[in-house]
Amino acid sequence: MSLPAVFTRLVGPRVTLDPLRPDDIEPLYAMQSDPEVCRYLLYEPRTREKVEEVLARDAAALRLAEPGDYLQPTIRDEHGDFIGTMYLDLKSVDDRTAEIGWILLPAAQGRGYAAEAARLLLAYCFDDLGLHRVYAELDPRNDASVALCLRLGMRHEGHFVEDMFLKGEWTDTGRYAILEREWAGRRGTAPVA
Repeated sequence: MSLPAVFTRLVGPRVTLDPLRPDDIEPLYAMQSDPEVCRYLLYEPRTREKVEEVLARDAAALRLAEPGDYLQPTIRDEHGDFIGTMYLDLKSVDDRTAEIGWILLPAAQGRGYAAEAARLLLAYCFDDLGLHRVYAELDPRNDASVALCLRLGMRHEGHFVEDMFLKGEWTDTGRYAILEREWAGRRGTAPVA
C-alpha cells in the first residue's frame, strides 16, 4: 500500500473531488439538514451548529495512514458547484480494506454524478493507494445506492436483517464490495501485486 497518503484532488470529466472548504457550509447544511437526504443515513437531520462542527472536523481529514483515518471530499460539478460528498474510511491496513459512501443534494441526483465520483474514488483506492478491497454498507431500501453499487461492479455480499436499531426502528444493512482484481478487470488493467 502507498501509505501514508495525503488527499488533494481528483478530477473527472464532469466532477471534481476536493477537500471541504469553509464556504461549503451553506450547501453542506442544506444537504445534511434535509430529512429526505438523511432518511437512510446513520444520523438525523443536523442543525447548522452540528454541520459547522462536522465541516471543521471533516475538512481537516486529509491523511490516510492507519485504520480509522478517513476522507470526506466534496463532489463538485463541471461548474465547480458543491453537489455532494464522498466518504472513504480506511478500515484495515493489513487487509488493505476501506469503506466507501456518497451523499448528493437532491437536485444533483439521477444525473450520473455519484457514479462518476465513486469511480474516481475507487480508482484512487486501487490505483493510487493499492487497496485490495472496498465495500459499501447501506440501507437496502435505498434503491438508488443499491443500483449505484451494482453499476460500479460491486457484488452483493450480504443482507443483515434487523442488525441495527436506528431512528426508532430495526433496520437491515446491505453490503456490496469490489476487489482490486475485479476493478482492474473492469478497466482492462492488471492489479498491482
